[in-house]
Amino acid sequence: MTDQRLYQIGLTMVEGVGDILARQLLETFGDAESIFHLSRAALAKVPGIGSTLIARLQDPEVLRRAEKELRFIEDNRIYLYYIGDPNYPARLRECADAPVLFYFKGETDLNAAHVLSIVGTRHATPYGMEQTERLLAELAPRYPDLLVVSGLAYGIDICAHRAAVRQGLPTVAVLAHGLDRIYPAIHRQTAVEMLKRGGLLTDFPTGTNPDRPNFVRRNRIVAGLAEATLVVESAEKGGSLITADLACSYGREVFAFPGRVNDRYSAGCNSLIRQNKAALITDAASLVEALRWDVREPSRSLPQQTQLLFPEGEENGRILHWLGQHGKAHINEIALAMDIPVSQLAPLLFELEMNGQIKSLPGGMYQLV
Repeated sequence: MTDQRLYQIGLTMVEGVGDILARQLLETFGDAESIFHLSRAALAKVPGIGSTLIARLQDPEVLRRAEKELRFIEDNRIYLYYIGDPNYPARLRECADAPVLFYFKGETDLNAAHVLSIVGTRHATPYGMEQTERLLAELAPRYPDLLVVSGLAYGIDICAHRAAVRQGLPTVAVLAHGLDRIYPAIHRQTAVEMLKRGGLLTDFPTGTNPDRPNFVRRNRIVAGLAEATLVVESAEKGGSLITADLACSYGREVFAFPGRVNDRYSAGCNSLIRQNKAALITDAASLVEALRWDVREPSRSLPQQTQLLFPEGEENGRILHWLGQHGKAHINEIALAMDIPVSQLAPLLFELEMNGQIKSLPGGMYQLV
């Protein structure tokens, strides 16, 4: 019997076949093995595939490389997650550009009830590191299975991983290279400690160097794995702002710690808050409240509180009235104007969309029909 993993890996190794095209091919032909056995004529009928790409798909070297990669993951006890598998992270699968396949070494539940991505500048200040440490110290006793996701980079990333390890929280690093190396090498010991409860994740095969474009690409996984992304510190430009934008585009919640107006590495956070791309938090309690984690837990007073705050049907009318006055708007902007948490607003918007009263636009935007 053919090992389907060979063809699944091979599909990701074909130059020019990105995640979106790969998913289109899989939806059209059913599985990865079928794609490699198609005739040139059949492949030529697929939009976006020309003679060059057909030649690459039919190059036997692709499957030879895939076979080598398969031996590596088996020898090193690495898990392979394929988009069609039931254990593929549900939150990540929702993203249009989710990786068709990724590799994971470690032990944790990537579908944990609570997953938080923590990102920030590589030039973390004492303020940023203190906020990161304090946040996870406050969250850990109440949510011991909270999964913390970051990128193993210098600064806030490694601070978040180490703080999670100290608090006994599972933590996962999304890498910009293959699992045959650790970058930066100085973080190797932390990476090893993370394997005990957490792990290392990448969609890059072995032999991939940590080149600059790879860090931007891996940010989509950092944002897509989590229900929310927290930017601790950032300059006016930086990778963490890209991650925040990706999270917004996926309809996920984004948070930021504010900073003084003249602090260089708070400028990005303050800008996110000013543009309503991120909600301001100051501690774990404000994060829990914004994400409604406390409401999800059993509470005898919850039904009465919900009824007092949002009488049935009233919130839908408020949303429609506000959109009528302001035109299209981002979900975070609507949440701020309505004073409704995004996690509570999202199902209301879905209901209005299903009723044909509003329509969703790319990037988490909404407008009246």
